[in-house]
Amino acid sequence: MNDISAIILAAGKGTRMKSELPKVLHKAGGKPMIAHVLEACRSCGVTRPLLVVGCGAEEVQAVCGEQAAYVEQPVQLGTGHAVMTALPALARERGKVLVLCGDTPLLTAAVLRELLNYARETASACTLLSAFLPDPSGYGRVCRDADGRVLGVVEEKDATPQQKALSEVNTGAYCFDIEALRAVIGQLAPANAQGEYYLTDALALLSARGYAVNALAAQDGTCALGVNDLLQLSQAETVLRRRKNEELMLSGVTITDPQNTYIDCEAEVGAGTIIEPGSYIRGKSVVGRHCRIGPDAEICNSVVGDHTRVFRAVLAEARAGEHCSIGPFAYLRPGAILSDEVKIGDFVEVKKTSVGRGSKIPHLSYVGDSFVGERVNIGCGCVTCNYDGHKKELTVIEDGAFIGSNTNLIAPVTVGREAFVAAGSTITQNVPPDALSVARGRQRNVEGWAKTFREKNGKK
Repeated sequence: MNDISAIILAAGKGTRMKSELPKVLHKAGGKPMIAHVLEACRSCGVTRPLLVVGCGAEEVQAVCGEQAAYVEQPVQLGTGHAVMTALPALARERGKVLVLCGDTPLLTAAVLRELLNYARETASACTLLSAFLPDPSGYGRVCRDADGRVLGVVEEKDATPQQKALSEVNTGAYCFDIEALRAVIGQLAPANAQGEYYLTDALALLSARGYAVNALAAQDGTCALGVNDLLQLSQAETVLRRRKNEELMLSGVTITDPQNTYIDCEAEVGAGTIIEPGSYIRGKSVVGRHCRIGPDAEICNSVVGDHTRVFRAVLAEARAGEHCSIGPFAYLRPGAILSDEVKIGDFVEVKKTSVGRGSKIPHLSYVGDSFVGERVNIGCGCVTCNYDGHKKELTVIEDGAFIGSNTNLIAPVTVGREAFVAAGSTITQNVPPDALSVARGRQRNVEGWAKTFREKNGKK
Protein backbone atom coordinates (compact mmCIF):
# COMPACT_ATOMS: atom_id res chain seq x y z
CA MET A 1 0.00 0.00 0.00
CA ASN A 2 1.27 3.47 -0.94
CA ASP A 3 0.01 7.00 -0.23
CA ILE A 4 0.50 7.89 -3.91
CA SER A 5 -0.73 5.76 -6.78
CA ALA A 6 -1.31 6.53 -10.42
CA ILE A 7 -3.65 5.56 -13.24
CA ILE A 8 -2.39 6.19 -16.76
CA LEU A 9 -4.95 6.09 -19.55
CA ALA A 10 -3.43 4.27 -22.53
CA ALA A 11 -6.30 2.35 -24.10
CA GLY A 12 -7.23 4.61 -27.00
CA LYS A 13 -6.72 3.58 -30.61
CA GLY A 14 -5.57 7.00 -31.76
CA THR A 15 -7.52 6.95 -35.02
CA ARG A 16 -6.27 10.39 -36.02
CA MET A 17 -2.68 9.17 -35.96
CA LYS A 18 -3.54 7.10 -39.06
CA SER A 19 -1.08 4.45 -37.93
CA GLU A 20 -1.21 0.79 -36.93
CA LEU A 21 1.09 1.55 -33.99
CA PRO A 22 -0.77 2.25 -30.71
CA LYS A 23 -0.81 6.00 -30.15
CA VAL A 24 1.11 6.00 -26.87
CA LEU A 25 3.99 4.08 -28.51
CA HIS A 26 4.74 6.77 -31.06
CA LYS A 27 8.10 8.29 -30.19
CA ALA A 28 8.79 11.85 -29.10
CA GLY A 29 12.26 12.88 -28.05
CA GLY A 30 13.58 9.44 -28.91
CA LYS A 31 11.28 7.30 -26.77
CA PRO A 32 7.59 6.31 -26.69
CA MET A 33 5.20 8.94 -25.34
CA ILE A 34 4.10 6.59 -22.59
CA ALA A 35 7.72 6.30 -21.41
CA HIS A 36 7.80 10.04 -20.65
CA VAL A 37 4.69 9.71 -18.48
CA LEU A 38 6.05 6.64 -16.67
CA GLU A 39 9.30 8.46 -15.94
CA ALA A 40 7.45 11.47 -14.52
CA CYS A 41 5.46 9.12 -12.25
CA ARG A 42 8.59 7.39 -10.99
CA SER A 43 10.13 10.75 -10.14
CA CYS A 44 7.10 11.45 -7.94
CA GLY A 45 7.47 8.20 -6.01
CA VAL A 46 5.00 6.05 -7.95
CA THR A 47 7.10 2.99 -8.62
CA ARG A 48 4.52 0.93 -10.54
CA PRO A 49 1.61 2.91 -11.96
CA LEU A 50 -1.49 1.21 -13.32
CA LEU A 51 -1.87 1.38 -17.10
CA VAL A 52 -5.35 1.12 -18.57
CA VAL A 53 -4.75 -0.64 -21.89
CA GLY A 54 -7.07 -1.56 -24.75
CA CYS A 55 -6.15 -1.13 -28.39
CA GLY A 56 -2.73 -2.64 -28.97
CA ALA A 57 -2.60 -3.84 -25.36
CA GLU A 58 0.01 -6.54 -26.04
CA GLU A 59 2.31 -4.09 -27.82
CA VAL A 60 2.01 -1.55 -25.01
CA GLN A 61 2.76 -4.18 -22.37
CA ALA A 62 5.72 -5.48 -24.38
CA VAL A 63 7.27 -2.00 -24.42
CA CYS A 64 6.47 -0.99 -20.83
CA GLY A 65 7.15 -4.38 -19.25
CA GLU A 66 7.55 -4.47 -15.47
CA GLN A 67 7.50 -0.69 -15.18
CA ALA A 68 3.73 -0.81 -14.75
CA ALA A 69 0.76 -2.93 -13.73
CA TYR A 70 -2.07 -3.35 -16.22
CA VAL A 71 -5.84 -3.47 -16.44
CA GLU A 72 -7.66 -3.91 -19.73
CA GLN A 73 -10.50 -1.74 -20.98
CA PRO A 74 -11.89 -3.87 -23.85
CA VAL A 75 -14.38 -1.20 -24.97
CA GLN A 76 -13.36 2.45 -24.73
CA LEU A 77 -16.28 4.49 -23.42
CA GLY A 78 -14.42 7.56 -22.25
CA THR A 79 -11.99 8.69 -19.56
CA GLY A 80 -14.49 8.15 -16.74
CA HIS A 81 -15.12 4.59 -17.90
CA ALA A 82 -11.36 3.96 -17.98
CA VAL A 83 -11.03 5.07 -14.35
CA MET A 84 -14.06 2.91 -13.38
CA THR A 85 -12.23 -0.02 -14.95
CA ALA A 86 -8.99 0.75 -13.09
CA LEU A 87 -10.17 1.50 -9.55
CA PRO A 88 -10.93 -2.12 -8.49
CA ALA A 89 -7.26 -2.93 -9.08
CA LEU A 90 -6.37 -0.22 -6.54
CA ALA A 91 -8.75 -1.45 -3.84
CA ARG A 92 -6.02 -1.43 -1.16
CA GLU A 93 -4.65 2.01 -2.01
CA ARG A 94 -5.24 5.08 0.14
CA GLY A 95 -4.21 8.70 -0.11
CA LYS A 96 -3.71 10.43 -3.46
CA VAL A 97 -4.08 8.99 -6.95
CA LEU A 98 -2.78 10.69 -10.05
CA VAL A 99 -4.85 10.22 -13.19
CA LEU A 100 -2.81 10.97 -16.30
CA CYS A 101 -3.02 10.53 -20.06
CA GLY A 102 -0.47 8.34 -21.78
CA ASP A 103 -0.24 10.69 -24.77
CA THR A 104 1.15 13.72 -22.87
CA PRO A 105 4.93 13.44 -23.32
CA LEU A 106 5.49 17.08 -22.29
CA LEU A 107 4.27 16.51 -18.75
CA THR A 108 7.29 16.80 -16.45
CA ALA A 109 8.09 15.36 -13.05
CA ALA A 110 8.49 18.90 -11.66
CA VAL A 111 4.94 19.81 -12.71
CA LEU A 112 3.53 16.60 -11.21
CA ARG A 113 5.33 17.23 -7.92
CA GLU A 114 3.90 20.74 -7.86
CA LEU A 115 0.42 19.31 -8.50
CA LEU A 116 0.80 16.79 -5.66
CA ASN A 117 2.09 19.41 -3.21
CA TYR A 118 -0.74 21.81 -4.07
CA ALA A 119 -3.33 19.06 -3.62
CA ARG A 120 -1.95 18.26 -0.16
CA GLU A 121 -1.70 21.91 0.90
CA THR A 122 -5.29 22.63 -0.11
CA ALA A 123 -6.68 19.28 1.13
CA SER A 124 -8.52 18.97 -2.17
CA ALA A 125 -10.63 16.01 -3.17
CA CYS A 126 -9.52 16.81 -6.70
CA THR A 127 -6.89 19.11 -8.10
CA LEU A 128 -6.70 19.33 -11.85
CA LEU A 129 -3.74 20.70 -13.74
CA SER A 130 -4.84 23.54 -15.98
CA ALA A 131 -3.07 25.86 -18.40
CA PHE A 132 -3.82 29.14 -20.12
CA LEU A 133 -3.46 28.81 -23.88
CA PRO A 134 -3.68 31.56 -26.51
CA ASP A 135 -5.62 29.10 -28.66
CA PRO A 136 -7.63 26.72 -26.47
CA SER A 137 -9.34 24.98 -29.39
CA GLY A 138 -9.84 21.26 -28.85
CA TYR A 139 -9.44 21.35 -25.06
CA GLY A 140 -11.99 21.17 -22.26
CA ARG A 141 -12.49 24.56 -20.57
CA VAL A 142 -12.16 25.09 -16.80
CA CYS A 143 -15.25 26.84 -15.44
CA ARG A 144 -14.98 28.93 -12.28
CA ASP A 145 -17.45 30.97 -10.24
CA ALA A 146 -17.13 34.70 -9.50
CA ASP A 147 -14.80 33.96 -6.58
CA GLY A 148 -12.50 31.79 -8.72
CA ARG A 149 -13.65 28.45 -7.33
CA VAL A 150 -13.64 25.58 -9.80
CA LEU A 151 -17.13 24.53 -10.81
CA GLY A 152 -16.09 21.89 -13.30
CA VAL A 153 -14.79 21.27 -16.80
CA VAL A 154 -16.83 21.37 -19.98
CA GLU A 155 -15.61 19.58 -23.08
CA GLU A 156 -15.44 21.71 -26.21
CA LYS A 157 -18.12 19.74 -28.06
CA ASP A 158 -20.53 20.39 -25.19
CA ALA A 159 -19.50 24.00 -24.49
CA THR A 160 -21.55 27.13 -25.07
CA PRO A 161 -20.03 30.03 -27.05
CA GLN A 162 -19.30 31.82 -23.75
CA GLN A 163 -17.53 28.76 -22.36
CA LYS A 164 -15.52 28.33 -25.57
CA ALA A 165 -14.22 31.86 -25.07
CA LEU A 166 -12.45 30.76 -21.85
CA SER A 167 -8.68 30.35 -22.22
CA GLU A 168 -8.02 28.15 -19.15
CA VAL A 169 -7.98 24.53 -20.30
CA ASN A 170 -7.86 21.11 -18.71
CA THR A 171 -4.57 19.31 -19.38
CA GLY A 172 -6.03 15.91 -18.52
CA ALA A 173 -3.84 15.49 -15.43
CA TYR A 174 -5.54 15.15 -12.03
CA CYS A 175 -4.71 14.44 -8.42
CA PHE A 176 -7.67 12.87 -6.61
CA ASP A 177 -8.23 11.78 -3.06
CA ILE A 178 -8.84 8.15 -3.92
CA GLU A 179 -11.66 7.68 -1.39
CA ALA A 180 -13.50 10.72 -2.73
CA LEU A 181 -13.03 9.46 -6.27
CA ARG A 182 -14.48 6.07 -5.32
CA ALA A 183 -17.50 7.83 -3.82
CA VAL A 184 -18.57 9.51 -7.07
CA ILE A 185 -17.15 7.45 -9.93
CA GLY A 186 -20.21 5.20 -10.10
CA GLN A 187 -22.50 8.21 -10.63
CA LEU A 188 -20.99 9.21 -13.96
CA ALA A 189 -23.40 9.05 -16.89
CA PRO A 190 -22.89 9.36 -20.66
CA ALA A 191 -25.14 12.42 -21.00
CA ASN A 192 -23.07 14.30 -23.55
CA ALA A 193 -22.51 14.75 -27.28
CA GLN A 194 -20.06 11.83 -27.39
CA GLY A 195 -22.15 9.39 -25.38
CA GLU A 196 -19.13 8.73 -23.16
CA TYR A 197 -18.38 8.70 -19.44
CA TYR A 198 -16.35 11.85 -18.82
CA LEU A 199 -13.99 11.90 -15.86
CA THR A 200 -14.43 15.68 -15.79
CA ASP A 201 -18.04 15.15 -14.63
CA ALA A 202 -16.61 13.81 -11.35
CA LEU A 203 -15.49 17.34 -10.48
CA ALA A 204 -19.04 18.70 -10.41
CA LEU A 205 -20.21 15.64 -8.45
CA LEU A 206 -17.49 16.19 -5.84
CA SER A 207 -18.26 19.89 -5.59
CA ALA A 208 -21.98 19.15 -5.11
CA ARG A 209 -21.09 16.90 -2.18
CA GLY A 210 -19.10 19.68 -0.55
CA TYR A 211 -15.64 18.41 -1.44
CA ALA A 212 -12.94 20.92 -2.30
CA VAL A 213 -12.09 21.01 -6.01
CA ASN A 214 -9.16 23.12 -7.20
CA ALA A 215 -7.14 23.80 -10.31
CA LEU A 216 -3.44 24.52 -10.45
CA ALA A 217 -2.47 26.55 -13.52
CA ALA A 218 0.86 25.40 -14.92
CA GLN A 219 3.37 28.17 -15.56
CA ASP A 220 4.47 26.50 -18.79
CA GLY A 221 1.43 25.93 -20.96
CA THR A 222 3.26 23.47 -23.21
CA CYS A 223 2.70 20.72 -20.64
CA ALA A 224 -0.95 20.81 -21.71
CA LEU A 225 -0.18 19.75 -25.24
CA GLY A 226 -1.55 16.27 -25.81
CA VAL A 227 -0.94 14.34 -29.01
CA ASN A 228 -3.84 13.27 -31.19
CA ASP A 229 -2.25 13.30 -34.65
CA LEU A 230 1.15 13.35 -36.30
CA LEU A 231 1.13 17.14 -36.57
CA GLN A 232 0.76 17.45 -32.80
CA LEU A 233 3.44 14.79 -32.39
CA SER A 234 5.86 16.92 -34.37
CA GLN A 235 4.95 19.93 -32.20
CA ALA A 236 5.67 17.92 -29.04
CA GLU A 237 8.96 16.75 -30.57
CA THR A 238 9.95 20.37 -31.17
CA VAL A 239 9.27 21.28 -27.54
CA LEU A 240 11.20 18.29 -26.19
CA ARG A 241 14.14 19.05 -28.46
CA ARG A 242 14.17 22.68 -27.35
CA ARG A 243 14.07 21.67 -23.68
CA LYS A 244 16.94 19.22 -24.17
CA ASN A 245 19.09 21.71 -26.06
CA GLU A 246 18.51 24.40 -23.42
CA GLU A 247 19.38 21.94 -20.64
CA LEU A 248 22.65 21.03 -22.36
CA MET A 249 23.61 24.60 -23.17
CA LEU A 250 23.06 25.64 -19.55
CA SER A 251 25.35 22.76 -18.51
CA GLY A 252 28.25 23.97 -20.68
CA VAL A 253 27.60 22.41 -24.11
CA THR A 254 27.88 24.70 -27.14
CA ILE A 255 25.14 24.13 -29.73
CA THR A 256 25.82 26.49 -32.58
CA ASP A 257 22.39 26.16 -34.22
CA PRO A 258 19.82 24.73 -31.78
CA GLN A 259 16.99 24.74 -34.31
CA ASN A 260 18.91 22.36 -36.54
CA THR A 261 20.38 20.09 -33.87
CA TYR A 262 18.44 17.01 -32.77
CA ILE A 263 19.23 15.42 -29.41
CA ASP A 264 17.06 12.77 -27.77
CA CYS A 265 15.93 13.15 -24.17
CA GLU A 266 18.06 10.32 -22.77
CA ALA A 267 21.31 11.29 -24.51
CA GLU A 268 24.17 12.67 -22.43
CA VAL A 269 26.72 15.25 -23.56
CA GLY A 270 29.69 16.49 -21.53
CA ALA A 271 30.60 20.11 -20.86
CA GLY A 272 32.91 21.80 -23.33
CA THR A 273 31.59 19.83 -26.30
CA ILE A 274 30.63 21.72 -29.45
CA ILE A 275 27.73 20.40 -31.55
CA GLU A 276 27.38 21.79 -35.04
CA PRO A 277 24.25 21.95 -37.25
CA GLY A 278 22.61 18.92 -38.81
CA SER A 279 23.75 16.61 -36.03
CA TYR A 280 21.60 13.90 -34.44
CA ILE A 281 22.39 12.31 -31.07
CA ARG A 282 19.87 9.53 -30.62
CA GLY A 283 18.76 7.05 -27.98
CA LYS A 284 20.96 6.60 -24.93
CA SER A 285 24.13 7.87 -26.55
CA VAL A 286 26.85 9.30 -24.32
CA VAL A 287 29.18 11.97 -25.70
CA GLY A 288 32.13 13.00 -23.56
CA ARG A 289 33.68 16.34 -22.71
CA HIS A 290 35.39 18.71 -25.14
CA CYS A 291 34.28 16.80 -28.22
CA ARG A 292 33.39 18.32 -31.57
CA ILE A 293 30.34 16.76 -33.17
CA GLY A 294 29.24 17.65 -36.70
CA PRO A 295 28.28 19.20 -38.84
CA ASP A 296 25.99 16.45 -40.13
CA ALA A 297 26.93 13.73 -37.65
CA GLU A 298 24.60 10.96 -36.49
CA ILE A 299 25.31 9.16 -33.23
CA CYS A 300 22.81 6.45 -32.24
CA ASN A 301 23.05 4.48 -28.98
CA SER A 302 26.81 4.95 -29.05
CA VAL A 303 29.57 6.19 -26.75
CA VAL A 304 32.06 8.90 -27.73
CA GLY A 305 35.04 9.58 -25.48
CA ASP A 306 36.45 12.95 -24.44
CA HIS A 307 38.18 15.18 -27.01
CA THR A 308 36.93 13.14 -29.97
CA ARG A 309 35.95 14.62 -33.33
CA VAL A 310 32.99 13.18 -35.28
CA PHE A 311 32.63 14.92 -38.63
CA ARG A 312 29.92 14.00 -41.16
CA ALA A 313 29.95 10.43 -39.88
CA VAL A 314 27.50 7.83 -38.56
CA LEU A 315 27.94 5.83 -35.36
CA ALA A 316 25.37 3.10 -34.67
CA GLU A 317 25.80 1.08 -31.45
CA ALA A 318 29.52 1.79 -31.53
CA ARG A 319 32.14 3.03 -29.06
CA ALA A 320 34.93 5.51 -29.66
CA GLY A 321 37.65 6.30 -27.15
CA GLU A 322 39.30 9.61 -26.34
CA HIS A 323 41.13 11.84 -28.84
CA CYS A 324 39.75 9.95 -31.83
CA SER A 325 39.07 11.42 -35.26
CA ILE A 326 36.10 9.99 -37.18
CA GLY A 327 35.02 11.11 -40.64
CA PRO A 328 34.11 12.59 -42.94
CA PHE A 329 31.70 10.02 -44.38
CA ALA A 330 32.76 7.23 -42.04
CA TYR A 331 30.35 4.57 -40.79
CA LEU A 332 30.86 2.77 -37.48
CA ARG A 333 28.38 -0.08 -37.36
CA PRO A 334 27.27 -2.15 -34.33
CA GLY A 335 30.18 -3.70 -32.48
CA ALA A 336 32.80 -1.19 -33.66
CA ILE A 337 35.02 -0.36 -30.68
CA LEU A 338 37.79 2.22 -31.02
CA SER A 339 40.49 2.69 -28.41
CA ASP A 340 42.03 6.12 -27.81
CA GLU A 341 43.74 8.16 -30.55
CA VAL A 342 42.27 6.16 -33.42
CA LYS A 343 41.71 7.73 -36.82
CA ILE A 344 38.83 6.53 -39.00
CA GLY A 345 38.86 8.57 -42.21
CA ASP A 346 36.68 9.23 -45.22
CA PHE A 347 34.54 6.44 -46.68
CA VAL A 348 35.67 3.89 -44.09
CA GLU A 349 33.24 1.32 -42.70
CA VAL A 350 34.00 -0.55 -39.49
CA LYS A 351 31.77 -3.32 -38.17
CA LYS A 352 32.09 -5.69 -35.19
CA THR A 353 35.76 -4.81 -34.86
CA SER A 354 38.02 -3.54 -32.09
CA VAL A 355 40.72 -1.09 -33.13
CA GLY A 356 43.72 -0.56 -30.83
CA ARG A 357 45.24 2.68 -29.59
CA GLY A 358 46.83 4.93 -32.16
CA SER A 359 45.78 2.87 -35.19
CA LYS A 360 44.70 4.50 -38.45
CA ILE A 361 42.27 3.51 -41.18
CA PRO A 362 42.42 6.73 -43.19
CA HIS A 363 40.24 6.15 -46.25
CA LEU A 364 38.20 3.93 -48.56
CA SER A 365 38.36 0.72 -46.54
CA TYR A 366 36.06 -1.90 -45.03
CA VAL A 367 37.08 -3.64 -41.80
CA GLY A 368 34.59 -6.15 -40.39
CA ASP A 369 34.71 -9.02 -37.88
CA SER A 370 38.28 -8.12 -37.04
CA PHE A 371 40.74 -7.42 -34.29
CA VAL A 372 43.13 -4.57 -35.08
CA GLY A 373 45.98 -4.02 -32.64
CA GLU A 374 47.77 -0.82 -31.61
CA ARG A 375 49.70 1.46 -34.00
CA VAL A 376 48.38 -0.34 -37.07
CA ASN A 377 48.20 1.52 -40.38
CA ILE A 378 45.70 0.27 -42.94
CA GLY A 379 46.21 1.82 -46.36
CA CYS A 380 43.70 3.13 -48.84
CA GLY A 381 41.20 0.69 -50.34
CA CYS A 382 41.75 -2.28 -48.01
CA VAL A 383 39.09 -4.92 -47.36
CA THR A 384 38.78 -7.65 -44.77
CA CYS A 385 36.91 -10.38 -46.67
CA ASN A 386 35.03 -11.76 -43.70
CA TYR A 387 32.15 -13.69 -45.30
CA ASP A 388 32.55 -16.88 -47.31
CA GLY A 389 28.88 -17.18 -48.19
CA HIS A 390 28.06 -19.34 -45.18
CA LYS A 391 29.69 -17.82 -42.09
CA LYS A 392 31.73 -14.85 -40.87
CA GLU A 393 35.43 -15.37 -40.10
CA LEU A 394 37.90 -13.35 -38.02
CA THR A 395 40.78 -11.23 -39.27
CA VAL A 396 43.56 -10.38 -36.79
CA ILE A 397 46.05 -7.58 -37.44
CA GLU A 398 48.56 -7.42 -34.61
CA ASP A 399 50.31 -4.39 -33.10
CA GLY A 400 52.41 -2.24 -35.38
CA ALA A 401 51.49 -3.99 -38.61
CA PHE A 402 51.37 -2.06 -41.91
CA ILE A 403 48.78 -3.00 -44.51
CA GLY A 404 49.53 -1.56 -47.94
CA SER A 405 46.89 0.05 -50.13
CA ASN A 406 44.41 -2.08 -52.09
CA THR A 407 44.95 -5.18 -49.97
CA ASN A 408 42.41 -7.97 -49.48
CA LEU A 409 42.69 -9.99 -46.27
CA ILE A 410 40.80 -13.27 -46.76
CA ALA A 411 39.54 -14.39 -43.34
CA PRO A 412 40.35 -16.31 -41.28
CA VAL A 413 43.84 -14.84 -41.36
CA THR A 414 46.37 -13.21 -39.02
CA VAL A 415 48.92 -10.55 -39.85
CA GLY A 416 51.68 -10.75 -37.24
CA ARG A 417 53.17 -8.03 -35.09
CA GLU A 418 55.18 -5.36 -36.98
CA ALA A 419 54.65 -7.21 -40.29
CA PHE A 420 54.30 -5.49 -43.68
CA VAL A 421 51.81 -6.41 -46.40
CA ALA A 422 52.70 -5.04 -49.82
CA ALA A 423 50.19 -2.93 -51.67
CA GLY A 424 47.86 -4.80 -54.02
CA SER A 425 48.17 -8.11 -52.18
CA THR A 426 45.47 -10.69 -51.58
CA ILE A 427 46.42 -12.43 -48.34
CA THR A 428 45.07 -15.94 -47.83
CA GLN A 429 47.65 -17.29 -45.34
CA ASN A 430 48.95 -16.01 -42.03
CA VAL A 431 51.79 -13.46 -42.16
CA PRO A 432 54.53 -14.05 -39.55
CA PRO A 433 55.64 -11.23 -37.25
CA ASP A 434 58.22 -8.84 -38.79
CA ALA A 435 57.73 -10.40 -42.24
CA LEU A 436 56.99 -8.78 -45.58
CA SER A 437 54.16 -10.47 -47.44
CA VAL A 438 53.71 -9.97 -51.18
CA ALA A 439 50.76 -11.77 -52.73
CA ARG A 440 50.29 -10.52 -56.27
CA GLY A 441 51.27 -11.54 -59.82
CA ARG A 442 54.74 -10.49 -61.01
CA GLN A 443 54.63 -7.49 -63.36
CA ARG A 444 55.43 -8.24 -67.02
CA ASN A 445 55.86 -5.54 -69.71
CA VAL A 446 55.24 -6.55 -73.36
CA GLU A 447 57.06 -4.04 -75.53
CA GLY A 448 55.07 -2.63 -78.47
CA TRP A 449 51.83 -4.42 -77.57
CA ALA A 450 49.73 -1.23 -77.36
CA LYS A 451 50.88 0.00 -80.80
CA THR A 452 50.04 -3.35 -82.40
CA PHE A 453 46.64 -3.34 -80.76
CA ARG A 454 45.80 0.10 -82.13
CA GLU A 455 46.90 -0.79 -85.66
CA LYS A 456 44.91 -4.00 -85.59
CA ASN A 457 41.77 -2.08 -84.67
CA GLY A 458 42.27 0.71 -87.18
CA LYS A 459 43.38 3.32 -84.70
CA LYS A 460 46.41 5.57 -84.92
